[in-house]
Amino acid sequence: MTDLEFLDRAERLLQALEQRCDALNERSDVDIDNQRTGGMVTLTFPNRSQIIVNLQKPLHEVWMAARSGGYHYRWLDGQWQDTKGEGEFFNALSRDASAQAGMVVDFRA
Repeated sequence: MTDLEFLDRAERLLQALEQRCDALNERSDVDIDNQRTGGMVTLTFPNRSQIIVNLQKPLHEVWMAARSGGYHYRWLDGQWQDTKGEGEFFNALSRDASAQAGMVVDFRA
């Protein structure tokens, strides 16, 4: 993957994350604040816990930090997959966001 391809796919991921967060806030009581600074999105929950998603451009990876730990994702077979075989990005984000929000939060499309 070229740097340009990575940046294009990673930008689409961050945009989808922001849009899905906004949609969740509109149709549920979850109330997740999302803030973007360059290649990083910070999700802040009512209990003040956070999930941080940021781009690691030199590695062509997207990293996610949550209470449960840190995860690295690479583009593989049309999805952002965990580098240690732990699954797809939005599934993991949904799992961790649900745990931190104390309610079901589904970021999957």
